[in-house]
Amino acid sequence: MQRRKFASKAALGLGWAALPANGPAAAQGMAAPRPATLGGAITDVPGMQVGHFTDPRRPTGCTVVLTGDGAVAGVDVRGAAPGTRETDLLDPGNLVEQVHAVLLSGGSAFGLDAAGGVMRWLEEHGIGYPAGPARVPIVPAAILFDLGVGDPAIRPDAAAGYAACEAARAEAPAEGSVGAGAGATVGKLFGMARAMRGGVGTASAKVGGITVGALVAVNAVGDVIDPASGRVVAGARTADGQRGLGAAEAILRGDVPPALQAGMATTIGVVATDARLTKAQARKLAGMAHDGLARTIEPSHTLWDGDTLFALATGRSGLPGNMMTLGLLAARVTASAVLRAVFAAKGIRGPGLPDVPAASELG
Repeated sequence: MQRRKFASKAALGLGWAALPANGPAAAQGMAAPRPATLGGAITDVPGMQVGHFTDPRRPTGCTVVLTGDGAVAGVDVRGAAPGTRETDLLDPGNLVEQVHAVLLSGGSAFGLDAAGGVMRWLEEHGIGYPAGPARVPIVPAAILFDLGVGDPAIRPDAAAGYAACEAARAEAPAEGSVGAGAGATVGKLFGMARAMRGGVGTASAKVGGITVGALVAVNAVGDVIDPASGRVVAGARTADGQRGLGAAEAILRGDVPPALQAGMATTIGVVATDARLTKAQARKLAGMAHDGLARTIEPSHTLWDGDTLFALATGRSGLPGNMMTLGLLAARVTASAVLRAVFAAKGIRGPGLPDVPAASELG
């Protein structure tokens, strides 16, 4: 059985070819084969705008998805260590039908502060839920843990959220080591010292006049897998950092990972469509999009992840959603966004930072 195997088996039975003798930081230019993925971006869904804020002081940041006039929304939280805001109101039985933005942020629970800046920007632009004398912007949010990368006192705040809104555009957003993915890492089952880079990725697909797009910030505790080949494209490395480990195979051989800190990982994202959906259908779409995480991250939805996906439906196509088709597309674009995130990422290195290579640097 070839699933969950690294491509370069000749080098180590399981794993990548060896890195240069002076360590992973010297691996730049060693291009790993890039899996086939869908192209496009979540901004191909009419009405979606995306903005990043990347902190120049350390690898962290936030990413906002603006919905224009509003979008019906749902959420599915699968990880056991989530950090979220305004997810209860997305329950189909609750009053508010639409949201005006979704925020993804680094900084662990501190990063939820950035949603305040998103609310301020939306209020200044007259966007929000009518509530008596005011309009109250509805901004669900989710965070990932990146406090182990540089100074943990530096994390996204309200000013960062506002800056992300100012940067929002309808064009395809930057991918890789930006925004909420600036400090993201993957393959941490055997500790941060053996991890690799995560990041932000996006993809889209259009079928029958309806577009579905995804944007994902990948910060998983597990390895990232190419589902077409079963090859691990980014994940835990051997103890010397010179080769890929293949965490699942290592565990099956009896190499048990150490105890992990809850919440040290998390993959968060947004799936959007221009189909007409109810809140119940949006919640189901978010759940079906999680299939894309399960196909590309092993393990996913763990005790140490806060894996959370939001779904947005603008209805701008004027077409009702076929949930079978939409769910299939949502899983596919989510999987592609995960793969694109790790291949667009750049390695972390420098004073006060861990040495964490990217998939593009390993062969």
